[in-house]
Amino acid sequence: MEKQIVEGQMQSRVVLMPCSSYEEEAVYQALKAGTELLGGMEALAGREEKVLLKPNLVRKAKLSRAVVTHPAVMGAAARLLREAGVKEIMAGDSCGVGQATAAAAAVGMDAVLEKYGVSLVDFTGTGSVAYEDGLQARSFFVSKEVLEADVLINVCKMKTHALERITGAVKNMYGCIHGLHKAKGHTAYPNADSFAGMLADLNRFLKPRLHIMDGIVAMEGNGPTSGDPVPMNVLLMSRDPVALDSVFCRLINLKPELVPTNVHGERLGLGFWREEQVELVLAEGGRSAEISMEEAAARFGKADFDVDRRRIRSGSWVRMARFFRIFQKKPCVDGEACVKCGICVESCPVEGKALSFSNGRKEPPVYDYKKCIRCFCCQEMCPHKAIKVR
Repeated sequence: MEKQIVEGQMQSRVVLMPCSSYEEEAVYQALKAGTELLGGMEALAGREEKVLLKPNLVRKAKLSRAVVTHPAVMGAAARLLREAGVKEIMAGDSCGVGQATAAAAAVGMDAVLEKYGVSLVDFTGTGSVAYEDGLQARSFFVSKEVLEADVLINVCKMKTHALERITGAVKNMYGCIHGLHKAKGHTAYPNADSFAGMLADLNRFLKPRLHIMDGIVAMEGNGPTSGDPVPMNVLLMSRDPVALDSVFCRLINLKPELVPTNVHGERLGLGFWREEQVELVLAEGGRSAEISMEEAAARFGKADFDVDRRRIRSGSWVRMARFFRIFQKKPCVDGEACVKCGICVESCPVEGKALSFSNGRKEPPVYDYKKCIRCFCCQEMCPHKAIKVR
């Protein structure tokens, strides 16, 4: 992480780069300015090192829906690496549904990466890899291509998330887990806190050297795949994923301490989210200067961004309600929007399934909320915006 000591306290640097379009040169110039403020791409990846770019390719979707990392951001990152003399670059992901290569092709990312000689791959499986330093998780089913890379660069998307409130830098690394093991992870870590702790350990294990967030067009509402695109006109960059996600939170009027990946990321030593420990630098018009969180939110934020801002209650009544699984958020099927494709049923990680077709697909699937662990995999993978969390 890019850290410094200011008045006796450690800080992580986050660079905010205003960018109002995905025009190739505009994105490139913005990312170039950001990397220079973090020491330059040459300091982040050596010429002889094998670099893996990890976008968000959760599933195949139209580019206009802001589901996946935009190809222009991936192309700019690849261009900077080539200019730094890096010889071997590849890109890949492990999708929730389908193949990463198909998801990339659907938005033209394959052609952009080919322009810079970047091989695009579908992640393949490997065995369980031990992580003795893990505090929440002690092993991971990390994809083979991730383990073989010397340098991992995280190119995430600015979106909401039903389980963790947002999905940004920390959450995007979950795509490094191979295939069905992602679904199994939800049963092993069945709530937002335990899942966030696992994600923090995963990031500590993988040690990405750079995190880039595509927030030119973000997703609000029913994210991470069924929400609504919204222009935020920013790119964010940091070597600290928690600090980067905390700036995302402040831009959308969400208290960072309400996001489990921030809280547990700091607890496990992954990074910082507290305002006094984050140095926010604005790179604009060929100049750079430190900017306060308040000014950044006023100039580049969206106070009415549609995200869950409700505080999590505590106490004996709440613990009892959780035990009996009442008064909790739950996924619900919109019968009019549902096309009965069955992807939600396939995505459910619970043994015996928490939702099923009870009438031979003549009607939408029905939930058994006694089985449902509220992981919201069904909502995340639904391609028709037919599942909402209420």
